[in-house]
Amino acid sequence: MEYLFLGLAISLVIGFEFVNGFHDTANAVATVIYTNTLKPTYAVIWSGICNFLGVLTSSGAVAFSIVSLLPVELIVNVASWQSFVMVTALLSSAIVWNLGTWYLGIPVSSTHTLIGAIIGIGIANSAFATGSNWWDGINWLKLQEVLISLVVSPLIGFCAVFILFLIAKSLIKQEEFYTAPKDNIPPFRVRVALILTCTGVSFAHGSNDGQKGMGLMMLILVGILPSIFSLNMHTSHQAIAQLVATSQAVVPVFASQLRQSSTHNLILENVQFENGQAELTNFLKPQGQMDENTWRSLLSKSQLIAKNLSMHNNFIDIKDSDRYQIRTAMYLVANTITKLEKQQKLANLDRQSVLIDYRNQLDKTTKFIPYWVKITIALALSSGTMIGWKRVVVTVGEKIGQEPLNYAQGAITELVTMTTIGTADYFGLPVSTTHILSSGIAGSMVANRAGVQSNTLKNLLLAWFLTLPVCILLGFGTYTIILFAVHQHFLGLS
Repeated sequence: MEYLFLGLAISLVIGFEFVNGFHDTANAVATVIYTNTLKPTYAVIWSGICNFLGVLTSSGAVAFSIVSLLPVELIVNVASWQSFVMVTALLSSAIVWNLGTWYLGIPVSSTHTLIGAIIGIGIANSAFATGSNWWDGINWLKLQEVLISLVVSPLIGFCAVFILFLIAKSLIKQEEFYTAPKDNIPPFRVRVALILTCTGVSFAHGSNDGQKGMGLMMLILVGILPSIFSLNMHTSHQAIAQLVATSQAVVPVFASQLRQSSTHNLILENVQFENGQAELTNFLKPQGQMDENTWRSLLSKSQLIAKNLSMHNNFIDIKDSDRYQIRTAMYLVANTITKLEKQQKLANLDRQSVLIDYRNQLDKTTKFIPYWVKITIALALSSGTMIGWKRVVVTVGEKIGQEPLNYAQGAITELVTMTTIGTADYFGLPVSTTHILSSGIAGSMVANRAGVQSNTLKNLLLAWFLTLPVCILLGFGTYTIILFAVHQHFLGLS
């Protein structure tokens, strides 16, 4: 049965990335196709290859940034049936909205879609599964960070393209750059510029958007096959030995935050690990507050990590049943340190740098993406690009501005899009290729005094504003329905 769930869940991830290629990657090829720089077949194949390479070379930071938006108890208990419900509801909701908007030829953000579904699932999980307040299921700090990047990035796209287009027009006087595309192939210099920018946007898109599917794929693999994917099995003996040493080094740092009367006994005797897991899980929730139990739990989990790893030279020798327990301890400790750092709770500690180094070592052990996962996601994303590009290309090329997109507008817009996505990727922030590029084209039209088509602009803005609330409702409804169906199934079996 678990392999059936595995196949279904992986198929949904691949389907999401395939549909993602319809939307976001179509923006990368819109300019070269619309300007006759490349024939559609060559353009989408080239863009697909660049997306493929972008996914393969990505860091994975964005992947785990998206996953961290999910309710912490679902991530910690990812091996439970509830997590299967979560993944199914999340991906089904995202695919439905993406397909619907693609069919209407409206470019929307797959990132917004995914985040909306995650919020809906978090609310449903808090309201029904845990019985707590609905707002407790949302990682507000991380959501704020992600939403700021999604709101700011299109503004950057609009303003940067507006300014660069005016600068280009004042410095580059060749009229060929500012003429509307004709049926013939554009001049050589124009073709080179447009192909280079298309390459950059496609590569940057793969390195950012492709990571969303990778993060969800790893969540599924850890949940269904924890003995294989809980820990990075390729971690070297030297890295494990260093992690053991660092785990031991942070024990006195955590112990120093406890009352003196209990410090000595805690160092000599491990506290109950079950209490530590519950304490850290509660702390990582949006409403979680630090107290002495937080430090006590960090100390106990670090002792657990050091004790288990000190007996093995590699992760393969660890019993299958213990690997997931160790992973959970690592995940909770690393994310707790991150939250304490953001709350400025580490500033007064003497060895703050040791804690940060400890967190980074733990992340390398649990936040990894196998090469075959990257290849699978890359193939899905690039295949979607090659099949579903046409509807969005027409919107981008003809329906945003009151005049057809010219060569300079296309090249500058893609240059800004490529740079913005690359910067966001460096900082591990998910952004929308669709929003940046569409806003950039609008900025270039305003700069060229061409204006924008009000009907298209209204449809775009309406889709952008509706994406989040609609996907929240989709995520909430889908999760609730599937959860109810699963409950009914188990009740029927009993």
